[in-house]
Amino acid sequence: MQLFDEGLHSGVNLALSVDKVIYRDETGLQDLMIFENNTFGLVMSLDGAVQTTEKDEFIYHEMFVHVPLLAHGNVRRVLVIGGGDGGAARQLMKHQDIAVTLVDIDRSVIDLSKQYMPSVSGGAFDDPRLDLVIADGCRFVKETSDRWDVIIIDSTDPHGPGEVLYTAEFYADCKSCLADDGIIITQNGVPFVQETELRESYDRLGALFNDVTFYLAAIPSYVGGIMAFGWASNHPAHRNVSLATLAERYLASGIATDYYTPEVHKAAFALPLHIQKMLTREK
Repeated sequence: MQLFDEGLHSGVNLALSVDKVIYRDETGLQDLMIFENNTFGLVMSLDGAVQTTEKDEFIYHEMFVHVPLLAHGNVRRVLVIGGGDGGAARQLMKHQDIAVTLVDIDRSVIDLSKQYMPSVSGGAFDDPRLDLVIADGCRFVKETSDRWDVIIIDSTDPHGPGEVLYTAEFYADCKSCLADDGIIITQNGVPFVQETELRESYDRLGALFNDVTFYLAAIPSYVGGIMAFGWASNHPAHRNVSLATLAERYLASGIATDYYTPEVHKAAFALPLHIQKMLTREK
């Protein structure tokens, strides 16, 4: 039996059976592989790291999208950096009166996801409300004069093409194109095995925004435990929206979800003590 052995984190490996290789090649920027697994369905990896799977992507993408949108309550424009698999875009398109700009550096990720894993994007790339830009996300936020209510940084891990999307300079450029009451959400990995990355993002975002924290979700295909999403805003009221208000907004939105609920939304911000200690350098 062929195994996919991730090995993203030193000493901690995720091994998945490869029941069938659907596609594998170099895109010019990264090694992309799509294969079948009997538990997770189709799996996409980049440079040997799992990016998304058919069976559990809904958890990641629902929490990435609906937490900031329903916390804000009046989002009209969203910028996604990365997200070439289309999962975040699919969740965003569930909301009405929204315009989305998605910037990804690798056209191949988008094309292959549409071809081999169409359920992830669910037709989002064909929605007229989506403006697809093939470009370097760092350069895009540095040069654009537009502003967005929510910026979602749906990056790979801080290695290879995704490394620059964790820098202080990139975060500062994102802030420059964020609305005054806007929210930035980041992909911040699994704290148990990526403590350094968590602390660095916390410090870099904390130097720019008044309200910086993380919220959590358990993604089965990401090894090491619960995953962290970074949250940064200069409008603390967004994070303190009441459960009753979230419930009203959720009902009014008409969206259908399989993981997200207003209760899960509120609970996700309750950080376990060991993660709190990571952020304050306590032992």
